[in-house]
Amino acid sequence: MLRFRFTLIAFGFVLLYLGYNDASLTLRNQEPLTIDLRTLINEGAPREWLHITGGHQNLDEAISTSGQAERFDAMLIPLVPNPEDSKFHVLVETRDPELLEFLYTYHFGFDSVFAREQFREEEAETFRAPWEVTGMLTSGRVAANNREKLFELAEAVDLNISDNVVLVTEGKTPARFRGFFFLAMGAAGLIKGFLMFRRPSTKPTTPQQADNQ
Repeated sequence: MLRFRFTLIAFGFVLLYLGYNDASLTLRNQEPLTIDLRTLINEGAPREWLHITGGHQNLDEAISTSGQAERFDAMLIPLVPNPEDSKFHVLVETRDPELLEFLYTYHFGFDSVFAREQFREEEAETFRAPWEVTGMLTSGRVAANNREKLFELAEAVDLNISDNVVLVTEGKTPARFRGFFFLAMGAAGLIKGFLMFRRPSTKPTTPQQADNQ
């Protein structure tokens, strides 16, 4: 029973920590902050939920994150201030079905290199089109793991990315109520655990004690 009480209290503290992080992020990000891409690169992100303007997509350097060559579940696409930029400071993870279909067609929809190159010339504007992105920065342990994998992949495919590359997940929004739910559950767990310590322990009455009563 004592172990259960300590486990309950520890679990309550964990939920309070997770809830505080989620709730504070939600309160900081009531709506996406509009920011110019050059400002983001030069000054960093003042908040986590952003609407990034002034950028262009570079589909030539898009990377599949699915782990399978012929399956595009998501793509990492460089977002650059100038279409001719060759070093990338911001990468956007997107699951936009139109973009994924376009890239799939380009990579796997042609029987010859000539047909693919002709498609590339005809759709040149699309490959470097202006792109406004609304999404959230990838942060915490997820960002650290993704960054490590990204640098390994960038080295493998000879992708020129900045050491301080910013990762953005398009379409992601803050979890509105999860943090407050965690806070409530954590507080309830702590209250329950501490109340259990205050309860007097009861021992079963032996037959001898019953006779003496």
